Amino acid sequence: MDRPEIILAPGPTPIPPEVLLAQGSPLVYHRGPGFGQLMREVTDRLRELYRTESADVFLITSSGTGGLESAVQNVLSPGDEVLVPLAGYFSERWTKLAEAHGLNVRTIEYEWGQKVRPDDLAKALAERPAKAVLLTHSETSTGVIQPVQELARVAREAGALVIVDVVSSLGAVPFAFDEWGIDVAVGGSQKALAASPGLAFVAISDRAWEAHATATLPRFYFDWSIYKEFAERKHPENPWTPAISVTQGLHAALELYFQDGVDVAMKRHRTLSRAVKEGVQALGLDLFGAGLEDNWTVTAIRAPEGIDADTISDRLRSDFGVVIAPGQGPLKGKVFRIGHFGYFSELDIIRGLAALEMTLERLGHPVKRGAAVAAAEGVFQEAPGASNDA
Repeated sequence: MDRPEIILAPGPTPIPPEVLLAQGSPLVYHRGPGFGQLMREVTDRLRELYRTESADVFLITSSGTGGLESAVQNVLSPGDEVLVPLAGYFSERWTKLAEAHGLNVRTIEYEWGQKVRPDDLAKALAERPAKAVLLTHSETSTGVIQPVQELARVAREAGALVIVDVVSSLGAVPFAFDEWGIDVAVGGSQKALAASPGLAFVAISDRAWEAHATATLPRFYFDWSIYKEFAERKHPENPWTPAISVTQGLHAALELYFQDGVDVAMKRHRTLSRAVKEGVQALGLDLFGAGLEDNWTVTAIRAPEGIDADTISDRLRSDFGVVIAPGQGPLKGKVFRIGHFGYFSELDIIRGLAALEMTLERLGHPVKRGAAVAAAEGVFQEAPGASNDA
């Protein structure tokens, strides 16, 4: 019997029925007051999520990568020097993107799975200044949450702009745009907020606007000045034809997210993360990456000796319809990754762990049946707010 696949990957994440219903509703005309009100409500919610009172927030019809490209194009000029700490696949994307735009890219290189050290960043900036530091908050390829607050402080003290990829972290782990001194932060609709792919959102500080005024990289579709002009009209608009349906769905997703509030969402992600980690460890598997207690978006898991990690991912999907993520780059075949942010429940995690138990046993790994499920249940039953009523 054909059934929908069970997505336990780190994005796109599953989508709630309310969001699907909203984006399947009749279109709101994008040049009228109805869409203006929709845009205003969405950006107000995003501003609250970013924890900013002063930043402009724009919606861009693109993937998160388009939002990252807009950041480079709008605040930098050909030949500007940028510094990129490299510790995974998505920080390497920053490097490729910057080089493609003719920037002078310096890197601080780490083994994948490590945390970037603020002292290393401070030393590199002291040796030679940079116009901007390009950071990745949640390194989805390794599961590591990087110490952006400390890294941003170091960068600002050195006079550099702080530009952060928060595509898979915004709404999943703590982030504070104003308090941390961030200049540009780029998020995406398809991760912790559990909306459909297709929208990036960019938060922009006053310092970033000052840099924008003299930046000379070519830009048109992603020109923030045009977005600002349209956003400040009596009825706000997007300068280009936007992804109207996805915007309607994002509005519904944000309303669901804020029903209980940011803090409740964070606690849920932390509990789901802990359940996954304790569940796979109960099967004798090793976790990958530094700072495991803080990594609430995705867990990277080392494959057992003698079993290719991609085989585990493939069999989970073919045998049980459970979608997890394989390793990337040098981790290909060595780790597999389970996402646990967005529209996931306790039973989603338990079902995924049960499928993992059976898959590993079928691949010849010794498994104590029910061990992962029992460990996860223990986490959920002991979590604050779990009901013990008869």
